[in-house]
Amino acid sequence: MVDIGAHVSGQDPLGAADRLGVPIVQIFNGKPSSWKPPPLREDAEELRASPVEVYVHAPYLINVCSPKPNVRYGSRKILQQHCAGAAAIGAAALIVHPGHAEDGIDEGVGRWGRTLEMLESEVPVYLENTAGGENAVARRVEAMARLWDVVEGSKAGLEIGFCFDTCHAHAAGEDLADVVERIRAITGRIDLVHANDSRDEPGTGADRHANLGKGKMDPGAIRHMIRACEAPVVVETPGAGHPADLEFVRAALAT
Repeated sequence: MVDIGAHVSGQDPLGAADRLGVPIVQIFNGKPSSWKPPPLREDAEELRASPVEVYVHAPYLINVCSPKPNVRYGSRKILQQHCAGAAAIGAAALIVHPGHAEDGIDEGVGRWGRTLEMLESEVPVYLENTAGGENAVARRVEAMARLWDVVEGSKAGLEIGFCFDTCHAHAAGEDLADVVERIRAITGRIDLVHANDSRDEPGTGADRHANLGKGKMDPGAIRHMIRACEAPVVVETPGAGHPADLEFVRAALAT
């Protein structure tokens, strides 16, 4: 059985899990567009003791691939802080967008190698495919292959995994019929799925999520990707539609 859940407010993730009747949730542990470290949570002990698995999404502004030292060093610092924050609440993993490099993908993936050698984390860190951006190191599958070569060759003392986002693959212009299989051929496995529809046409690079079956993506393609990943599923869709989206995922997994 595959666990499914939703991205919910960080204020009361266990309450949200109970209301939705799900065993896993994902949160931002702090503001997603802030350079500040994650807050000390009063519910940390409760979260650690709960059977609900909590995934943490790192801030969007992290970009350890940047050729700009202030951006790169600041990104490494906040990534380390969010790894510590995720460990403090017993998180299942921390998910991070790999970023982009204005001076080229090869330069960017090289900086990930150095980042992983410096990073310390008690929780796994999942790299996620991204929707768009020039010289993004995880937008297209061929770029992901270069990044994963660096991941596998690094001397990182932590567990690195992969998170697959259905909307991001659509936005990147990938062929959704076999994109999961192509990525799994590179990474060996997928550890988490972000199941999202898109408000935009394929290949636009736009990261605007829609409720499942309500956007521009072929519902059949979404169902296929959910099944093919063989991993826990989190919907990152508008919250009012979460119950229907969870039913969409359950139906996809049942076929």
